[in-house]
Amino acid sequence: MSAWTAAWAASAQMPSTGFTPNWSQEGFSHQTVRQVVRVTAGGACLRVRLSNAYGTSPLHLTGATVARSAGGAAIEEGSVRELTFGGARSAVVPARAELRSDPAGLPVERLGSVTVTLYFAGTTGPVTFHSQAWADSYRADGDRRAEVSGAAFTDVTASWYHLAGVEVAAGRADGIVLFGDSVTDGFGSTHGANRRWSDALAELTGRPVLNAGIGGNLLLNDSAWYGERGTARFRRDALAQPGVSTVVVLEGLNDIGFSEAPGEPTYKPAPVVSSAEAVAGHRELIRQARAAGVRVVGATLLPLAGSDHWGPHSARVGPEINRWIRTGGEYDAVVDFDRALADPADPGRLHPAYDFGDRLHPGDKGYQVMAELLADVL
Repeated sequence: MSAWTAAWAASAQMPSTGFTPNWSQEGFSHQTVRQVVRVTAGGACLRVRLSNAYGTSPLHLTGATVARSAGGAAIEEGSVRELTFGGARSAVVPARAELRSDPAGLPVERLGSVTVTLYFAGTTGPVTFHSQAWADSYRADGDRRAEVSGAAFTDVTASWYHLAGVEVAAGRADGIVLFGDSVTDGFGSTHGANRRWSDALAELTGRPVLNAGIGGNLLLNDSAWYGERGTARFRRDALAQPGVSTVVVLEGLNDIGFSEAPGEPTYKPAPVVSSAEAVAGHRELIRQARAAGVRVVGATLLPLAGSDHWGPHSARVGPEINRWIRTGGEYDAVVDFDRALADPADPGRLHPAYDFGDRLHPGDKGYQVMAELLADVL
């Protein structure tokens, strides 16, 4: 059994404009960044994983702290712990690499909120980040690593920067990774309320749950906006997480849907993807999971009629992919979101009660239903 258990994760992306304003392209200079995450496993100590996966030069981190959150950018008094890296207070993360901190003696509870505060005395240049956090991150001028008050952190965005994981000394080996696109990322959930389906699943099961979604992600093609293709990032973002026993795959909607909206410049590349090509991508994920000794669950694609991903091609290919997921017998188990979230009056569409409003993404209620369905399969 692993001594370390992944308790929170975010999948790294290259710097880009994103859906909402962010700091990834400008980076940081003599600034402190405070980020708040909710861990899905508790333990007596923790360590963090920093990513410079898309950096073209080494990242110089002057120092960092962890603490228990007191809401917003504030932290619980007496909980601040300085992070070290190989015994040193500062660290250099090589280009295209990751770095884990030394263990920090900060007890955390399951579903508790933790802050990770990074200080950069120099100028970073563009930074590796995760675009859609559905939570606030904070920035202040100068070195504010140990400040309990959040008053100085007046700049706010909804992305995470360089922070790729929080791991706790829990010794658990029953973690679950949800791997996918914007539906997994939590698009349409209430901002700052931890209402993604990964959050709901953690609450229902009591197991560590890691969200490896990237909004707009493609199974078969890399995207400047939406991350490396699923088949390329699967090992890093899912299989390499310590303590993970199960991965759930919900991927392919953008592969079949981007070509239906040719006027959207971020939906590039947008080749017309056949069901056979999509199935081959799923089979590659299954192969990687089996090689790693990880149980892999397939999820059917959600209904998308009426959305900007809908058209003659996706109307034909989506059901073909879902039929293979349901009946192909290649996944260890299947969760059928397509049928469960469909409108009974028009099964090609999301049920209005579950629709965030764009006929593509669920809202909070839909995400709760997804978590309940998966919990029954697990």
